[in-house]
Amino acid sequence: MKILNFGSLNIDKVYTVENIVKGGETIDSLSFAENVGGKGLNQSIAIAKAGGKVYHAGCIGKDGAILLDTLKENGVDISLIKLVDISSGQAIIQVDKNGQNCIILYHGANYAVTKEYIDEVLSHFSAGDILILQNEISHIDYIISRAKEKGMKIFLNPSPINEALQKYDIASLNGIFVNEHEGAYLSGKDNVEEILQELSTKYPDLEIILTFGSKGAYYHYKDTQFFVPAHKVKAVDTTAAGDTFTGYFVALQQQGKSAEECMQTATKAAAITVTRKGAAASIPQAAEVY
Repeated sequence: MKILNFGSLNIDKVYTVENIVKGGETIDSLSFAENVGGKGLNQSIAIAKAGGKVYHAGCIGKDGAILLDTLKENGVDISLIKLVDISSGQAIIQVDKNGQNCIILYHGANYAVTKEYIDEVLSHFSAGDILILQNEISHIDYIISRAKEKGMKIFLNPSPINEALQKYDIASLNGIFVNEHEGAYLSGKDNVEEILQELSTKYPDLEIILTFGSKGAYYHYKDTQFFVPAHKVKAVDTTAAGDTFTGYFVALQQQGKSAEECMQTATKAAAITVTRKGAAASIPQAAEVY
C-alpha cells in the first residue's frame, strides 16, 4: 500500500506581528522569515516523520529548489514532482503574539497541474493505495474522479474554503479532514454535533475527522464516534497543526493502527507542532511523539 500526496508546494513568507492587520491599517512587523510550506508539503513531511512512505506530486517553478531539498531531506519521494515555467506557490503569513495566524495564498505553479500530468502520476498507483488531497491545486475534481476509478482510498482536506469545493464529489471520498469552519461550510450547520450528523447522513460511508482547535478532535465513521481532547500547551504558531494531525493520522492508518490510536497520536503530534515556530520545520519526529 503506497501513499500519494497530490498537493501544494509553497514558499512561506512569515511576518510576526503584535496583532493581525486590519483593513486600511499599516503596521510594523516584529520579524520576518522565509520558510517552505503549503498544506501539501507539510502533510507529506508529517507522514514521513510519522514513519510513512509517501510520494509527493505537484508543480514547482524554477525558484522551487528549496522545496525539493526540504522534502528529500525529510524522506519524501520527489520523483513525481514537475517543474513548470511559473513561480512556485507562495503564502503570506501573519502570526500574532498569541500564535494565531492569517494567510494569503498565491497559487502560482500549484495551479499548473494539468489533466495529462494527473494521468501520468496516477499511472504509478493502483487499487488500495492511499491518496491525500487538499484544496490548493488545480483539477482536484478530476483527480478524485480518476483515483476513484482506480480504486484508491481518497482523503480530502478541503482547505481553503472556496467555490471549487462545490464541484467535488464528496461521496467518492473515503475520508475527510475538516475543522469547524470547513465542516460548517460543507454541512450547512454550525453546531459540532449537527455538523457530524449532517455529514454522516449525507455521506454514510465517509470517515469524518473534525478538528476543533485547542479543544480537540472528533472521529465519526458509521456507528463509531468519539472525541479526543487536545493536549494543553502554550501555542507559539498554529500554522501547520492541522497538517501535522492529518499526516500522522494517515501514516498510522497505513501502518494498521486503530482509529483511536491514530486520533490520540495525531492530537499529540499537533500539540507539539504549535509550540514551535514555522510550518514544516515545526512538525515533530515520531520519536518525540510516541
